[in-house]
Amino acid sequence: MTRVHTVMDSPLGELTLVAGLGGLCALYFPGHRRLPEVSALGARCEDGFGDAKRQLAEYFAGERTGFDLPLAPAGDAFQLKVWDLLRRIPYGQTRTYGQLARQLGGPHLARAVGNANGRNPISIVVPCHRVIGADGALVGYAGGLERKRFLLELEEAPEARAARLF
Repeated sequence: MTRVHTVMDSPLGELTLVAGLGGLCALYFPGHRRLPEVSALGARCEDGFGDAKRQLAEYFAGERTGFDLPLAPAGDAFQLKVWDLLRRIPYGQTRTYGQLARQLGGPHLARAVGNANGRNPISIVVPCHRVIGADGALVGYAGGLERKRFLLELEEAPEARAARLF
């Protein structure tokens, strides 16, 4: 199966969803740092994206904390391991690059984890926005730090959100 894509509106702008053999293989923001050429997205097609669009809409409405979609990201073995760890970070929580590196074998892997995180092709669904710097700073996000901040604030517990406002 060749790739096909669709677009949907979101609070973060128009999202481009790309599917291929096996499931969703990419989700891009406007101005995404690693946005491929339009020809690599495949033909525009509305069929087959209903579950992804519905689940994303529920997520943005605060009604969904995880995704249940078939995924087919393209990456090397290390990247796939990192992306699998990203999917295990609970909604509303964050991890540092170092914490993920230790789970994969040691702190010396932190830079490699950062590189793999930055190449995650399925933003939001594979929650690379939940990875932060060792000092708690928001660093590196292919969709831009404003979007990363939005997603983390969306996932905040109501009490934490209220405390931040006062």
